[in-house]
Amino acid sequence: MKWYKIPEIRNTGEPFIKKVKAGNKNICLVGYDGEIYATALSCPHAGFDLSEGLCVKGNIICPYHRYAYNLKTGKGGEGQNDFLQIYAVEVKDDEIYVGISSFWDRLRGK
Repeated sequence: MKWYKIPEIRNTGEPFIKKVKAGNKNICLVGYDGEIYATALSCPHAGFDLSEGLCVKGNIICPYHRYAYNLKTGKGGEGQNDFLQIYAVEVKDDEIYVGISSFWDRLRGK
């Protein structure tokens, strides 16, 4: 896994939803309930930009069809039968890092 520092955002504990770049990937970064989460930017259902959505009760909500995805697991809401890609996040000295696994990392189960 390769870690990317997200330079434009610091962990202040305040809630936020931002579109950021980690390496060559566009990521939706969410600050919610004192934690930082990183998800795929596009909704797997309709492809809409999740950074334009909102966060409710630990779920990122797509602004297009209101589909909900759990920030911790990526699991879609009841009856959706889909998942949102979730990325590892580390916070060091209030700086945020997002971990992106390569194809080979995922193949090896890392």
